[in-house]
Amino acid sequence: MTRVVISGGTGYVGRFIVEECLTEGWNVTIMGRTPPVYGYFSAPVTFIQAELGHNHSYADAFENTDYFVHAAFDHIPGKYRGGEGDNPKGFVLKNLGGSTALFKQAKAAGVKKLVLLSSRAVYGTQKPGVNLHEDEMSDPDTLYGKVKYELEQILEKMSGPDFFGISLRVTGVYGLAGTGKSHKWEKLFEDFADGKHIPSRIGTEVHGADVAQAVTLVLKTDEKKLAGLHVFNVSDVPIDRRDILRPLRHIMGVGHPLPTRADKSVLNVMNTDRIRNMGWRAADPLKFTFTLDELIDDWVRGRFGKQATGQASPSACPRDS
Repeated sequence: MTRVVISGGTGYVGRFIVEECLTEGWNVTIMGRTPPVYGYFSAPVTFIQAELGHNHSYADAFENTDYFVHAAFDHIPGKYRGGEGDNPKGFVLKNLGGSTALFKQAKAAGVKKLVLLSSRAVYGTQKPGVNLHEDEMSDPDTLYGKVKYELEQILEKMSGPDFFGISLRVTGVYGLAGTGKSHKWEKLFEDFADGKHIPSRIGTEVHGADVAQAVTLVLKTDEKKLAGLHVFNVSDVPIDRRDILRPLRHIMGVGHPLPTRADKSVLNVMNTDRIRNMGWRAADPLKFTFTLDELIDDWVRGRFGKQATGQASPSACPRDS
């Protein structure tokens, strides 16, 4: 049976990856600081307590392992860019030094493929409206982006006949969170419900399940078909905050003003031709609508109680421009 080790498997994105690997029928081991609560995953997984650090050894965890997916990243809760807080040295030591140590331990143990969950942050700030391609324009301007980019370079240089490293540059990820966890728009919902001013914003998003499918796709793809490609963009649709909050306002029946629609023309969209040519397909266009329905329903239940749900589907609210 194929065996995969996933660091950060209980995280927001990591959970989707674990579930997809379980769907593949693989034996899954997760590495993290705290074990998952009972029922967090749809099937049993092995848990190894671990944390990022250049002086930690987890070589035993990689014995008889085919794949390693590195989704762990140490940061201030809720922040990736700026996630170093007031300790940039510790941030680099854990995330760059600690991740590199795991890469080396995995390779030494005979792991065949390693997937790094990277980020669009490696591109930094680009000219408005320009599409982003894997082989050009990487110019990270945050410590988070710089660490991710350096890890990409290290992983590619480590690759050889018996070890292949792949970095997935993932945009913003949405989807239901695991038991006891918060999804990415929960704070946005809270602020809007409380009548706070919401500034306009548009950004690219991808569903967590589609990220997970990208991970298993590149793991299963033969190295010859990968043709020496080590970096892939993973992105789907531009989503405006106005479209996120409009159905919430409809359900709540409040008159809070929606944020103005952001200028879509200035958005830097990651080109995904490379991974689509490998067979990856993003979600059905309606997946965002259905998922938003679920996210709003879940949030309303938590804030107002079960009796507040079931009044109307968020997706049934009137459209606007």
